[in-house]
Amino acid sequence: MPDIRDRVEEERGLLKRIQLHVPGFAGYRRREDIRTADNMLRRQLADMIEDARRRVEAAREVLAENYQMAVLDDVGGLIHSIQSLEGKVRHAEGGYSGISATMRILEDELNYLYEYDLSMLSAVELMGQEADALRRSAGGDDVSEKIAKLISLVNDFEATFEKRMRTITKTEVSK
Repeated sequence: MPDIRDRVEEERGLLKRIQLHVPGFAGYRRREDIRTADNMLRRQLADMIEDARRRVEAAREVLAENYQMAVLDDVGGLIHSIQSLEGKVRHAEGGYSGISATMRILEDELNYLYEYDLSMLSAVELMGQEADALRRSAGGDDVSEKIAKLISLVNDFEATFEKRMRTITKTEVSK
């Protein structure tokens, strides 16, 4: 996957390029561009999660057609969890800090936030693959195992994603 930060830099208009040369404003411009790239990346992640949810919904239809009624409640809960996760990713904190904020988010931290979000792509791709595997195994004995694996993937992704800002800002409290 191409680095969206490069694309945002390439797409800077004249005003944004001028801002890079204004003392005190250049850092703001660079941080704003990284936030824009991270926001675009998170929207893509959310779209991929939405696609995984649709695949699970397709699997639910096949399960219903194969009279696998015992697992439909679990699949419904899974769909709800994926839908909730999609909303969290789509509307997640983007690393903003105000002019007089108590804690400032620096350029390196924003870059790390982008890298953190980028590293989650493979987890989302795996969710989609497992949803397809669930649909294919709709008539088999391992349906419950496939559902459990998907639930575990969603829960792990959600925990990692919720931890992201605390990790980036070094505000994570150790247990």
